[in-house]
Amino acid sequence: MTLTKSDIAQNVKRIAQELGFTECGITPARHLAHDAEHLKHWLNKGMHANMSYMENHFDKRTHPSLLVPGAKTIIVVLLNYYPGRLQPTETYQVAKYAYGRDYHVVMKNRLHEFLQQIQHQITPVEGRVFVDSAPVLERALAAEAGLGWIGKNGNLISPKWGSFCFIGELMVDAEMEYDEPMKDSCGSCTRCLQACPTQALVAPKQLDSRKCLSYWTIEHKGPFPDEIAGTLQNRIFGCDICQDVCPWNRKAVANQIADFQPLPSFLTLTKKDWNELSLESFEQLFNQSALARSQYQGLLRNIHAQEAAR
Repeated sequence: MTLTKSDIAQNVKRIAQELGFTECGITPARHLAHDAEHLKHWLNKGMHANMSYMENHFDKRTHPSLLVPGAKTIIVVLLNYYPGRLQPTETYQVAKYAYGRDYHVVMKNRLHEFLQQIQHQITPVEGRVFVDSAPVLERALAAEAGLGWIGKNGNLISPKWGSFCFIGELMVDAEMEYDEPMKDSCGSCTRCLQACPTQALVAPKQLDSRKCLSYWTIEHKGPFPDEIAGTLQNRIFGCDICQDVCPWNRKAVANQIADFQPLPSFLTLTKKDWNELSLESFEQLFNQSALARSQYQGLLRNIHAQEAAR
């Protein structure tokens, strides 16, 4: 029996659910014209700071079928990472996405299994897996696939789960029934813009990386300007402020994924512990975490910069 596009889509979503993905949506691999204009404006304004790699492969970022020739469909999945336990507020803060094992590894493993299951159970498709690892406008694709909308803080917001979700994609060469984008439901709320300590959200959906604490604590190399060091508010890797204040994140529920659970010893680290952390201890605690990206010296820089600014 020949499967219809609707049959394929329904079975794809069934497998996604069986594999533990939080949500799954499907969109055609088409030119993202609106997002191309937004990206061009952002780059022309220099809002990508020193992340020069964002300038590369512009056409592939905005037209997925150029990135994966023959791609007809993009299957987009979300995976909830909101932690069940949070760090004490009085210690140095790490962005919630880095509490557990590096999401790149976890998501890629699941997506490869997802592709194999589609091939074995539904149809012999060919495709590629993406998790923040190529020139892909992931939030835009998730919005196109009906999984939420781009909020004023620049994050994808799911009406069911909030914004604490990782995004991953399968680009495949089979056609399916597609989902429709949903309307923006931020309304008149501007809490994220008001809460940002550096006013990095210069307008709704416009993040100036040159002011963003996540950029400074993760991407930036070298010393901090004094005006940035004085705004870190105990943040040493990333920043969740614009998500924490979002009313839609009242819907956030603790994830049940073993790989995303933080080590108990991580949650008990005091400021004194962080300041005395040895290279050996850093590698033992964070060798499988996204926090390893900062490297030991980068983490110490972030700690010492704000201590000097007090």
